[in-house]
Amino acid sequence: MAIYLLKKSYQRKDLKKVHFNDLWDSHGIFTTMWVFGKPAKILFFKEHIKNLMKSLKIYKLNKPNLEKNIHKLININMKKNKKYNHLLRVAVTKNLISISLRIKPKLKSKFNLKLIDHKRIRPEFKNLKYKKILRRLSKIEISSYDLGLCVNKKILESATSNILFIRKEKIYSPINNFYKGTTLKFFEKKVTKIIKKNIFIKTLSDYNEIILIGSGKGVVSVSHIKELKWRRKSSKIYRLLSKIYHKTVTNCPRYYS
Repeated sequence: MAIYLLKKSYQRKDLKKVHFNDLWDSHGIFTTMWVFGKPAKILFFKEHIKNLMKSLKIYKLNKPNLEKNIHKLININMKKNKKYNHLLRVAVTKNLISISLRIKPKLKSKFNLKLIDHKRIRPEFKNLKYKKILRRLSKIEISSYDLGLCVNKKILESATSNILFIRKEKIYSPINNFYKGTTLKFFEKKVTKIIKKNIFIKTLSDYNEIILIGSGKGVVSVSHIKELKWRRKSSKIYRLLSKIYHKTVTNCPRYYS
């Protein structure tokens, strides 16, 4: 169960605080960022806000001063004397902005993926239509499991992250019907090539590694998919991506409020 440091909602029109609403299944967009250290750092902060505003514009939810107000609400809720290892979620609908901070889960070394038949509504956006996924996540131990979302026997993404598949040291990613997260965009600029390919469940035995990447998990190597008897055969590309990622984490600038 998630442990929250804060949960707050504000009216967009005047930034007046109101009763907290997580906004799940509303018409809107959210983003989740990793906040860590003292003083606080927020990994890929500018990129997250840029993606959030771009999606809000497409959803026709962007208004003058919205980005400025989001910055303002983050600033007033960040404490200068707090040591963080939290996930900051910002969710926006037509009338509300909701902000929450929850403790970042510590993941176990043996991490499993469980496949389910599900595709998000308009999956190319980080929209708030997540209640079905959240119900499924509530039934598993998130420190050692994630859900692989599949449709037509193809794997698209996980419930919380993008997925990379490794075969003969080449990196593959699904073609479409998933949200391209900030961490995936980062790695597209850092590694030689990520090949777009439909990843069918029946072909998983061809892949040596399966790697989850995202703001909440960072870089995680999947050890098992038990129902398919798939087992990790290598960690070479995982170690490479982890090295790149941790260097960026180390060099992340301080968040200035």
